[in-house]
Amino acid sequence: MNFQQLRSVREAVRRGYNLTEVAEALFTSQPGVSRQIRDLEEELGVTIFERHGKRLTGLTEPGREIVRIIERLLVEHENLRTAGQEYSDQTAGSLTIATTHTQARYALPSVIRRFRNRYPDVKLHLHQSAPHEIAQTVREGKADIGIATEALDGYADLLTFPCYQWNHVVVVPPDHALLDTVPLTLPVLARHPLITYETGYTGRPHIDEAFAKQALAPDVVLTAMDADVIKTYVADGLGVGIIASMAYDPATDRGLRSIEARHLFATNMTRLAVRRGACLRGFTYALIELFAPQLTRSAIEKVMREQADDYAI
Repeated sequence: MNFQQLRSVREAVRRGYNLTEVAEALFTSQPGVSRQIRDLEEELGVTIFERHGKRLTGLTEPGREIVRIIERLLVEHENLRTAGQEYSDQTAGSLTIATTHTQARYALPSVIRRFRNRYPDVKLHLHQSAPHEIAQTVREGKADIGIATEALDGYADLLTFPCYQWNHVVVVPPDHALLDTVPLTLPVLARHPLITYETGYTGRPHIDEAFAKQALAPDVVLTAMDADVIKTYVADGLGVGIIASMAYDPATDRGLRSIEARHLFATNMTRLAVRRGACLRGFTYALIELFAPQLTRSAIEKVMREQADDYAI
């Protein structure tokens, strides 16, 4: 039994039993992956995967238990390296954060600045992507923590923590008629061309739900992942913008005005995720607490201990 066999099994599950993708992820060949899986099955004396011809189609009953154990073994293998790094030098290392553009652009700069002052020898890496990709990056151990509003709490192998709540605002040019509409209502807003986030980003589900509840069909003329893009096109007169409140700053967005919209759309919760069972460096706990002060090391470790026995892939 070796770690390459264990990784081949784990990746086969993660990649939906597509051995071509598994081979690419592990930088090997598809026949090599198949051989690693067969060798492990022969050594254990059980069939891990259900098959249709040569294709893997699912997990057998013993396979589900074996994969759960494999996941733990691989996490603990990585934890050994992390623990060694922590005790050899507690102030140096690397920390990777997977997050959305909105968090990286508006919520994290002050956190990163304070963290760098405290840990100048830690190399930081920001990976910006879609929420479901953020979750996958953390699950695969390619990022230490993930920060997003959507998608993080749907995985059994991630622990997620609520960080802070936020609302949307409507943004318009300084002379727009909506500035005289108090209070703003959804039917009035729906009469205007709208510019907002792409589906699945930055609270967009709450925007769609609000209009749907009133049987309104808004005219969304442009979507983007980036609030700065949305504001650019609003300023050019293309439509009315709906963005995260943190993305509007009256000092820098002088060509726009904001309209309160917390009464129109549900409140959003930004969450932070770590891999269940992972060993975190001391400076990782420090960054988390800088981002969400209520998430102290003791609070996170308490949740980790309470949920350790419930771990499942």
